Amino acid sequence: MSGFFSIQRFGAVLYKEFIQMRRDRITFGMMIGLPIVQLFLFGFAINSDPRHLPTLVEVGDNGPLTRAVIAGMQNSTYFDFKGGVAGVGAGEEALRRGEANFVVVIPRDFERDVIRGRSPEILVAADASDPSATGGAVSALNGIVNVAIAETLTGPLAQQAAAPAFSMIVHREYNPEGKTSTNIVPGLLAIILSMTMVMITAIAIVKETERGTMEMLIATPVRPLEVMLGKILPYVFVGYVQTIVFLIAAQLVFGVPFEGSFWAFYLGFNLFVLVNLSLGFLISTAAKSQMQAMQLSFFTILPSILLSGFMFPFAGMPGWAQTLGQAVPATHFLRVVRMVMLKGGDVADVTRELWALAAILLVISGVAMLRYRQTLD
Repeated sequence: MSGFFSIQRFGAVLYKEFIQMRRDRITFGMMIGLPIVQLFLFGFAINSDPRHLPTLVEVGDNGPLTRAVIAGMQNSTYFDFKGGVAGVGAGEEALRRGEANFVVVIPRDFERDVIRGRSPEILVAADASDPSATGGAVSALNGIVNVAIAETLTGPLAQQAAAPAFSMIVHREYNPEGKTSTNIVPGLLAIILSMTMVMITAIAIVKETERGTMEMLIATPVRPLEVMLGKILPYVFVGYVQTIVFLIAAQLVFGVPFEGSFWAFYLGFNLFVLVNLSLGFLISTAAKSQMQAMQLSFFTILPSILLSGFMFPFAGMPGWAQTLGQAVPATHFLRVVRMVMLKGGDVADVTRELWALAAILLVISGVAMLRYRQTLD
């Protein structure tokens, strides 16, 4: 009988595991690639103090003090100055369409009223559908105006300006109470559908390959498109059930409104479900086991959470992260859901996002059909 521990036996097992690791390239790549992706996404995309948020200004006074305030906003890291806007209606529409996070209204005779100690009011209309985007920026704006007053009004003028020299009124649009659930719950639907649709489809198809039933299917004259549609469409029903339960819970438990067009939501939902099911089918063409399918599915979930605007304001992310985020299906569906549920959007308001989802669907399904093998070799 050999000794209690054999270096030779241990070395044989160790050598065998390294060979297996080399053969399982997908798992090895996940072990190396996933930490790197997490490092960059968590290091750069996560930002609890979002900056460079698009801002419009309605100018009612063109004096030196107003110009100093605008210059301060342009130099600030909190605001990405997009120019002026004329009228309340134009500002409201910019907020509703997501073209701006803030509309700052500087009233007429602002500088004169400051000098006379009348404490004029600066109105800030903020898109509060994401409450995390408003707090830091509003505080920064208050400081910018104070600095502009201190630098512009000097000597006797500074003595005439009473303290406080102005007041700031913040109108939080689409979420006046600043409830986090109003922002998180609609976006959560995109994440839930991404997680379940991709993983269920990928694992279900790979399971057939492992059991040998896929070989029987390949032996038939069924075309790749027919296989893909036949495999993914049954799971659309699962997505419908999840969404119905979600919408009921969102309204009854969390009080999240549904202000917009049902048809806009319906079109976006169906496109998004098909995109994720196609992505699951694509993953199944690369995975050789259910474990690999689960690993690759998880790899797609991380960008959906961090790069879509679900956790952090999309406009506050770095430029490269926003570019990557545009390729994430959850980004566009999340905009559809928030536009419809919170801002009363209709089909015309979400047309751009629907076209983006359709384009992503065509690309993913096309690649999946090209990768689908007619043989098991």
